[in-house]
Amino acid sequence: MLTQLAAATGVLALLTLVPGPDMAVVTRRAVSRGRADGLCTVGGIASGLLLWGALTAAGLAALLAASAQVYLVVRLAGAAYLCFLGVQSLRRPGAGAPPEGDAAGDTAGEAVSGRGDRGGAWRTGLVGNALNPKIAVFYTGLLPTLAPPGLRPAAGMALLVLVHVLLTVVWLGTYVYVLSRARRFFARPRVRRAMDRVTGAVLIGFGVRVAASAS
Repeated sequence: MLTQLAAATGVLALLTLVPGPDMAVVTRRAVSRGRADGLCTVGGIASGLLLWGALTAAGLAALLAASAQVYLVVRLAGAAYLCFLGVQSLRRPGAGAPPEGDAAGDTAGEAVSGRGDRGGAWRTGLVGNALNPKIAVFYTGLLPTLAPPGLRPAAGMALLVLVHVLLTVVWLGTYVYVLSRARRFFARPRVRRAMDRVTGAVLIGFGVRVAASAS
């Protein structure tokens, strides 16, 4: 069982490390709003994975994966949300970032963006992940084949979902920390605007890709 679990963890780690919409969303929040907002976004993404895990256990994710119409609706909604976030970044490049030369890291970012926006960061991560139907396909298609054979199917799936959440939190949390270490660099107005334009374009690109994907 341990060998199977180790192999499954390796597969999940590879899938987690592949850059995708989650990383683009985290980059946008961490660079423009600061480390705390970035971590709150990671928390929202983790909550989205737990939500999909619960839906999978209830059989709803399998229904979504099997229904072309429902899958299409969720896929287009997710694509529209990514494009919305991307357009926001392109329309207001550099908005909400701390002033250049901020030595206190996130302190100035809190003064600009406000502590009340942490809920917005969490919702951004949650909604973006909840509107990703590919997770439903992954959880109902690939994940059961990775479950350790020594456990009951439900227990094995729950364990792998928790492993996936843990890997996601560690990876994206570390990524946010690395971004925060380069806070002075990202605080420069030109860099802020450039990063917002890049992440905005990337988010729109992911949105278009999700909308155009056949499965």
